[in-house]
Amino acid sequence: MKFARLGDPGREQPAVQPGGADSNGKWYSLAGLTADIDGTFLEASGVDRVRDALAAGNLAEITDAGALRTGAPLARPRALVGIGLNYAGHAAESGAAVPEVPVVFLKPTNTVAGPFDDAPIPPLSGKYDWEVELAVVIGRRTSYLASVGEAADCIAGYVLANDLSERDYQLPGAAGQWVKGKSLPASTPLGPWFVPAADLDATDLRLRTWVNGEPRQDSSTADLIFDVPAIVHHLSQFMVLEAGDVILTGTPEGVALSGRFPYLRDGDVLELEVEGLGRQRQVLRQTAAL
Repeated sequence: MKFARLGDPGREQPAVQPGGADSNGKWYSLAGLTADIDGTFLEASGVDRVRDALAAGNLAEITDAGALRTGAPLARPRALVGIGLNYAGHAAESGAAVPEVPVVFLKPTNTVAGPFDDAPIPPLSGKYDWEVELAVVIGRRTSYLASVGEAADCIAGYVLANDLSERDYQLPGAAGQWVKGKSLPASTPLGPWFVPAADLDATDLRLRTWVNGEPRQDSSTADLIFDVPAIVHHLSQFMVLEAGDVILTGTPEGVALSGRFPYLRDGDVLELEVEGLGRQRQVLRQTAAL
C-alpha cells in the first residue's frame, strides 16, 4: 500500500492506493477512518484498519486525485531526527572520519514540505546542497530498547526524504553548526508516499539523485554504516521516539560538498528517488533578501 496526502497546503486529505495488481493507479479517500496520517493514526493500528477497509471495498475513490497537489505523506511530525555521515563514501567526500557511533542532529518540523513543491534557496546562501535519504517513520512510543532486535516492532514504515543543507551555515568553525545548515524553510521535502514496513524490505533499496537531468547520487541502503534497526535502537537510548516521528538515515556520496559538482542555483531542477518510495522533483527558487 501507498499512503499519501492530497490537496493544497494545510488542507490535504489522507488517501491510500492498494498495492500490486489491485492498484490500477487509483487513490481512495480515508475520510471516516482518520482525519490525517499522523502519529495518532499509526499508533491506533491505522494501517491495519485501512487494509481491512480496502479488502471490504468500503473506501470511496478520489476521482480527481491526478489533479491534486501531493503534500508530504505524513502530517507534521512531533520530531524530525537526522543521522549524519552514515555512508562511508559520503564521510570521505566530506573530509570526515567514518563515525564509530551515529552522528545525530535535529531538524525543525516546520521544514517539512511536499515532494513537488518549489524549494526556496535562502537569500544569503552560496552552498545549497541536496541529500537523498531513506526516512523511517516510527509507529509507537519507544524508549530504552533492550536490543537491536526489538527495533523492527517500532517501525511503521518508510518515506523518501531530501535533507537540503546549506554548507556555509552547517560547517564553519571547529564545532560546526549542523542545525543552522539544516533548519531552512521547506528544506525537508517528504514523499510522495508513505509505505508500511510490512510492504517494503528496506535493507537494499537504490537511492538516486539528478540535477537538471544529470546523475549525482547512486547508491543503496545496503551501504548504510548503521542500518535502520541499529539507528532506532541507538536513538531510543537518548530520546523518546513517538508515533509519527521521522528519522532521516543519512545520504550517500555524490553531493555538491564533494567539490565534484556545483551547488544548487535558481532554476535548477532537482530529482530524487528511493526504490519503492517514488520520486521527488523540486525547482529551486532563489529567495530575495528582505
